[in-house]
Amino acid sequence: MDIETKEEQSTSAAHADDCCGAGAERRSHHSAKVKDNLVSRLNRIEGQIRGVKGMIEKDTYCDDVLNQIAAIQSALNSVGKILLEGHMRSCVVERIEQGDTEVIDELMKTMGKLIK
Repeated sequence: MDIETKEEQSTSAAHADDCCGAGAERRSHHSAKVKDNLVSRLNRIEGQIRGVKGMIEKDTYCDDVLNQIAAIQSALNSVGKILLEGHMRSCVVERIEQGDTEVIDELMKTMGKLIK
């Protein structure tokens, strides 16, 4: 059985506080590249939503508006997939390695919401 030194325990605890699920403030581990990608995608989605609002204000044909809404939903799903993959590869793995299996229940609830 491995016995951690106090310094290793302190380092582990500090790292756990930075993890998605541990500590008072949960945070993500996204690289700058991933964050930039997500923000760029969300900015496009925001523009698409403003476009749909304008289409409705201009009484655009319903089928055209619905097609734009479908495109927005697809774009949001893509953002969700990127976030879900990152969450599973970092936060979920780390929490399971630390013995926190509650993260599985949390993940299942979240996936249930995403799949609706």
